[in-house]
Amino acid sequence: MSLVGKEVLPFKAQAFQQGDFLEVTEENFKGQWSVVCFYPADFTFVCPTELEDLQAYYGELKELGVEVYSVSTDTHFTHKAWHEHSPAIGKIEYIMIGDPSQTISRNFEVLREEEGLADRGTFIIDPDGIIQAVEINADGIGRDASTLINKIKAAQYVRNNPGEVCPAKWEEGEDTLKPSLDLVGKI
Repeated sequence: MSLVGKEVLPFKAQAFQQGDFLEVTEENFKGQWSVVCFYPADFTFVCPTELEDLQAYYGELKELGVEVYSVSTDTHFTHKAWHEHSPAIGKIEYIMIGDPSQTISRNFEVLREEEGLADRGTFIIDPDGIIQAVEINADGIGRDASTLINKIKAAQYVRNNPGEVCPAKWEEGEDTLKPSLDLVGKI
């Protein structure tokens, strides 16, 4: 069952961000655009490459009004230790949520129950707390954060321009479509 168009379910968790611990709930996803990036575990192999890549686009995402959250079933203490010991993770400025209860991973339907680990899932959430896009990769396939920029720009455009949609490979400033009977079979 798809989570697209669904509101983020309630949760409360501890997180780590740049030397501080903080509490995060589903309410943090409201009032701004959010990217929530689930990954299997701290101190692993593909995960730090993905999170470092996401950090490389963090400034650009912030300019678009997007906050970034990474989530694993590790604790916020483990996130802190990883941040202090990994050169890649030490660069991260965004919020790293601990999900040892696995509540958030279950809510987003990315938990691998047998292993207690999350799949590689990326979610774009609008300012109302509604999931607008989902991408889930197999464990060995790392994600490319650069693909988020155009997806978010398209989601923001569609939200701000009711009745218009963005075609494949749409980039900001390009033509959009206005669905109507006149377009049926002509694209």
